[in-house]
Amino acid sequence: MKIATFNINGIKARISALSDWLDTAQPDVVLLQEIKSVDENFPREHFEDKGYIVETHGQKGFNGVAVLSKLPLEDVSHGLSGDESDEQARWIEATVMGDRAVRVCGLYLPNGNPAPGPKYDYKLAWMERLRTRAKEILTLEEPAILAGDYNVIPQDEDAATPESWRKDALALPESRAAFRRVLNLGYTEAFRARRLGPGHYSFWDYQAGAWNKNDGIRIDHMLLTPQAADLMQDCWIEAELRGREKPSDHVPVWIELDA
Repeated sequence: MKIATFNINGIKARISALSDWLDTAQPDVVLLQEIKSVDENFPREHFEDKGYIVETHGQKGFNGVAVLSKLPLEDVSHGLSGDESDEQARWIEATVMGDRAVRVCGLYLPNGNPAPGPKYDYKLAWMERLRTRAKEILTLEEPAILAGDYNVIPQDEDAATPESWRKDALALPESRAAFRRVLNLGYTEAFRARRLGPGHYSFWDYQAGAWNKNDGIRIDHMLLTPQAADLMQDCWIEAELRGREKPSDHVPVWIELDA
């Protein structure tokens, strides 16, 4: 089973690029972030015609997450538990029915800037809700993946110019500590289990020629339950996609499972 997470930065703006990528890459499952579309306006039929089952949790103009799957989906749920007043569309779950059932959780974690401030408070509160849900998922003792745009630079080696991010919400000590609290529950950070060292990025800003200078950061992550980690065959970043026409500022992160 080949699963990719991809912050598409607007389904309307990126539908052609996304379609071309799907036709070439042929993932079994894609977790999309920042679709920036309400559910009823998502081009569902376009992707269904390509053989994908489509589940969305959308929001007008902002945020929004989706699952595209060539395999049957069961037990789909929308929204992260823990705050009924939260109207932001940032979380979707489904069980993918392959040779083995795999629970996928697609997330778009809040950016949190400017920090300090209410947006950063929301980010940290959301991360605590994520930790609670991640702990619940572990108790199921099943293969599960928490994948998406975490908006967290876990370590300095995950940024080309770490000094540029010292005061940014993505790299503040509190953000990194909150990320580690989830990881330390017993999850495996898939990419770092397969690739070590600096120079691996999943996001390059549109400004200041970041892509051409390879001034990137790694903020798109996959966290695996022990049962999913046992099935992992590889994990990689498809960085070259950033150099194509009208790209997202993110690129896909892939995992291949024996499932």
